[in-house]
Amino acid sequence: MIATISSAILAFAFLWGLLFGRIPQPWLLLICAGLGASIALAGRHKHSDVMSIDVLSQTSRLKNVNPMFKFVTLLALMIICIASASALPGLFLLAAMLVLAVPVGGLALHKYITVLALPFTFLLIGGLALLFEVYPEPAGVLNINIFGFWLCVSEATQIRTALIVSRALGAVSCLCLLNVTTPMPDIIGVLRRIRCPELIIDLMYLIYRYIFILLSMHHEMRDAAKSRLGFRDYKSSLRATANIYSNLLARSYQFAGRNFDAMESRCYETGIRFLERRTGFSSVHVTVAVVLVLATLLLSLWPL
Repeated sequence: MIATISSAILAFAFLWGLLFGRIPQPWLLLICAGLGASIALAGRHKHSDVMSIDVLSQTSRLKNVNPMFKFVTLLALMIICIASASALPGLFLLAAMLVLAVPVGGLALHKYITVLALPFTFLLIGGLALLFEVYPEPAGVLNINIFGFWLCVSEATQIRTALIVSRALGAVSCLCLLNVTTPMPDIIGVLRRIRCPELIIDLMYLIYRYIFILLSMHHEMRDAAKSRLGFRDYKSSLRATANIYSNLLARSYQFAGRNFDAMESRCYETGIRFLERRTGFSSVHVTVAVVLVLATLLLSLWPL
């Protein structure tokens, strides 16, 4: 929820700086407010439990599509988007991945927005850093005076930032689609088939697993503190938060140690194996992939 609200505020500020001086200010204010409100409303739902991306991927209607086919297609789209000299491919992929994840894949819109909110927030923070430059005097279409210095947005930084951020958004949306439509065992199977080292695969899975262990423990400890009125006022909230985070590392470390002991008791040396499902792809999947690749390639040649 916090990440979604932060994304809405940052989206408002970023779009305001990006389009300032290019369209009338009343329309610009309306567009920025509409985008921020849409993001905030789409991600306003609260979850009673830790939302696992693996759970979302298991419920997706696209989980039975061949994972290697999805991996190759999305990798090609990412390469085209990053190598593009136009902002159009990134915007196109952002919209296309939304359509594939929500209407086609059956994922709820607010869940997809929640998954995308955190990387979206980091991208917008980087975009604001690219958008503003420090000058000793006004030197752009938007100038803000701070302690004798001027934060300026020029047409050159607007063009540069639009290109970089659109590339990043397109690539991140492709990765998010892969995450919410492909269970972790299938991703590990793809990495194993492309001869990724076993040590890297094991570390990736264990880190992924322990992140959710940490989140689950934090959720349980926070609920326990709430049930004892640990957040009834500001002073109690500080004390409860300090107790939670002081115990969280020790408890999660002990839990991780017990998990690893269980793995060693089952003769673990290297290579975490999963039962791989037999999946395929149809002519419809191939057609959609070809259309997406060709459309992204054509848009990359279209100047904006």
